[in-house]
Amino acid sequence: MFGGSGLGRGRGLGRGRGAGGRGMGRGGGRGMGQSGMGYGPQGYCVCPKCGYRTPHQQGVSCPSMTCPKCGTKLVREELIKDRKKAAEEKKKSKE
Repeated sequence: MFGGSGLGRGRGLGRGRGAGGRGMGRGGGRGMGQSGMGYGPQGYCVCPKCGYRTPHQQGVSCPSMTCPKCGTKLVREELIKDRKKAAEEKKKSKE
């Protein structure tokens, strides 16, 4: 009778849903894409070593797959593009 999952105060063994608890670290558990959001279900997983490319499957992370040609872990194509863009911007800012 006294248990519960409410946010209020009172007697019981309630399990509140406050902001504390899980430590997500930097990014709050969100994807690494633009605006803290993930890249979405579309796109491609690519091999950074040999260039193999396959459509991204929703619910399957690219690094969980390996390249059938060379065995390297795949990465999200958009991530590679973002890294190249960031490197170019960094290079321009140094000039």
